[in-house]
Amino acid sequence: MPRRTLLLLSILLLVGCNTAKEQGSGSGAGSGKLRFAVVPKGTSHEFWKSVHFGAEKAAQELGNVEVVWKGPIKESDTASQVEVVKNMITQQVDGICLAPNHSQGLVDVVNEADDEGIPVVIFDSGLGEGAGYVSYVATDNYQGGKLAAKQMAYAIGEKGNVILLRYRAGSESTEQREQGFLDGISEYPDITVVSSDQYGEENASSAKAKVEQLLQVHGQSLNGIFAVCEPNANGTLEALRNTGHDKTVKFIAFDPSDSLIDAMKDGSCSGIVLQDPVQMGYMAVKTMAAHLKGEAPEKFISTGEYVATAENMEEERYQTLLKPKLFGE
Repeated sequence: MPRRTLLLLSILLLVGCNTAKEQGSGSGAGSGKLRFAVVPKGTSHEFWKSVHFGAEKAAQELGNVEVVWKGPIKESDTASQVEVVKNMITQQVDGICLAPNHSQGLVDVVNEADDEGIPVVIFDSGLGEGAGYVSYVATDNYQGGKLAAKQMAYAIGEKGNVILLRYRAGSESTEQREQGFLDGISEYPDITVVSSDQYGEENASSAKAKVEQLLQVHGQSLNGIFAVCEPNANGTLEALRNTGHDKTVKFIAFDPSDSLIDAMKDGSCSGIVLQDPVQMGYMAVKTMAAHLKGEAPEKFISTGEYVATAENMEEERYQTLLKPKLFGE
């Protein structure tokens, strides 16, 4: 074969290899699949395992999507979550589905992804102004807080003293629940919020300690308490039981656990506001896929909010939400 022909073939092969490398940078190491990073707030609570289940379900239905699941262990570890997102940008994934654990702390890295041409779908908890993202898939947390207020008013006969136990500063989803509860409870003139500035933080132990302190101050005249997320609710329940206040104080939770479900059965919990974490993970991945196909998703996609009580908890719909499927089970 002539030398000129060999040289031309070598150049064509080199160009072809480089093009294939560029096209495969975000497509599952040459598998032809789109790679979506799904980044939860944390990985230690069962809620996120249900989100993971929903994300994988969507990926299986789509057929051409691989989910890369990665997040910090602690929901308070914003620095680690930023590093996870940065790592996914470096890996040149095709899209990022992110549940930011701080409304301001993730704005810059989301914009970094956008600058790199990697679209971002936000889910579960919102971001502050200035972030460029495709869509926000979540519970209407403000409405969830109002539902909690309505259930609290019903439980205490629309009069008495109540406590709002907050989660942690900067968590947009729980801040919305907190505001919804306060606005909702203000509609009942005979209900007084005696404490609304205390934080249970990220785990049941810290919430338990905080509630025990609050009960020392307000316990004798307290009628109700609302905890705005699963770890806080679990800690609140333990504190109420340890002090004997589970018999006198009505308790409303947000997000289920086995202990909270049992408490609803024995009367220690008067209601649980429910999200649909499976649907949240499912719709986050589906929304990203639709965007990459050239569709224009709604800016906010609601996954619904509900209240389970001792009266309706055995209904099929509420059983599905009280015990959502978990990834790996």
